[in-house]
Amino acid sequence: MEAVKLACATCGQMNRVPRDRLSAAPKCGSCGEPLDDGRVHELDRLSHDKAVRGDDLPLLVDYWAPWCGPCRAMAPEFAKAAKALAPEVRLARLNTEDHPDIAGRARIQGIPALVLYHRGREVARLAGARPAAQIADFVRQNLRP
Repeated sequence: MEAVKLACATCGQMNRVPRDRLSAAPKCGSCGEPLDDGRVHELDRLSHDKAVRGDDLPLLVDYWAPWCGPCRAMAPEFAKAAKALAPEVRLARLNTEDHPDIAGRARIQGIPALVLYHRGREVARLAGARPAAQIADFVRQNLRP
């Protein structure tokens, strides 16, 4: 039985989850929070770095800020895309105002910015607010073998 590694967005703990159990909304073994439940998770410095570097599943991160109108307008669409892509892809958000160092490291020059990571590497990025269907298409197109 193949297992995948997933970082908990709440506590940062790395978890091994059997691939065939991903659709059963697995929970963190440390804090009990859901790992892959089709919701968008807020990241902090620790959870961002662990998820980007350690997750076996693709991770799409929305770099945003509370003062950004297009970022706020895209949030419901990003949530719809999270439901559509689960459990094969996880979606998360990072507030660039609270974590400017991470935004700088990720070379974020404008927001909203979507960056797709897989197994510790950046796969693709997309700038600007998008509807859920375009977000899902962007992910699927960039994860083709």
